[in-house]
Amino acid sequence: MSTPTTTPATTATTTATTAGTTRAQVTGAAARLRALGRAEFTLLLRNRSALFVAVLLPVLMVGSIRSSLAEVDLSDIGLSAAGAAVTGGIGMALLMVVHANLVAAFVARREGLVLKRLRTGEPRDLEILTGIALPAAALTVAQCVLLSVGGVTVLGLGAPTRPLLLIAGVLLGIVLLTAIAAATSAVTRTVESAQLTTLPLLLVSIFGSGLFFPISILPDRIAALCELLPLTGVMTLVRAGWSGTVEPADLALAALAAVVWIALSAYAVRRWFRWDPRR
Repeated sequence: MSTPTTTPATTATTTATTAGTTRAQVTGAAARLRALGRAEFTLLLRNRSALFVAVLLPVLMVGSIRSSLAEVDLSDIGLSAAGAAVTGGIGMALLMVVHANLVAAFVARREGLVLKRLRTGEPRDLEILTGIALPAAALTVAQCVLLSVGGVTVLGLGAPTRPLLLIAGVLLGIVLLTAIAAATSAVTRTVESAQLTTLPLLLVSIFGSGLFFPISILPDRIAALCELLPLTGVMTLVRAGWSGTVEPADLALAALAAVVWIALSAYAVRRWFRWDPRR
């Protein structure tokens, strides 16, 4: 009994078909993400309170932070009041634009049955969550660019010493806080209660993750605990991008901490994220 043979022409045809299918899948996913992102951006523009928090609050925080730190000597840790204000503003943009905004967005889409309807269509779960997060991510990047340019041109800071570290910190922060926002939405019943469920991470990060000062100036035991907080690694990378004074071992630990928190948050989303309304 003869066995079928595979000819070069058959192999080429199969490869071309597979490549075409893959391209079609990628193109379809990109189109769905654009559509979801465009819809979410329109909804964000219509929500004036969310837009104010996302656009103006981080910028206003920079001015107040700079004023409060004007009399504090930060030269021993390689920072100025303006530098601390800009890095803190980037951290606040991540917390307010990504985390706080997306928790409310995920809950609103869930309670409005939007998530349930989207799951019955072509978009996959990851595409749905990513599409909802795209406007917040784009706005955060724009805010960070604005803060960086303003720090150099208006506040007289030097250009970031290691810009790749700054970019890596911002991107890791966006991914991390998007995942945490999705996980937090599982315990948030209403859009109004999102103000309460997002508050713990905000307060812990402001005082313990080095938004406005390195945690190395804290007592050793407290600093060791603060290093375990979700946003600490991200802020270490952001601050290192500006000053370049962080040791390589500390940078590796900071990146590892951010990746571990992303993995833990992704597991929490996969395990507990709710697609149906909590009624």
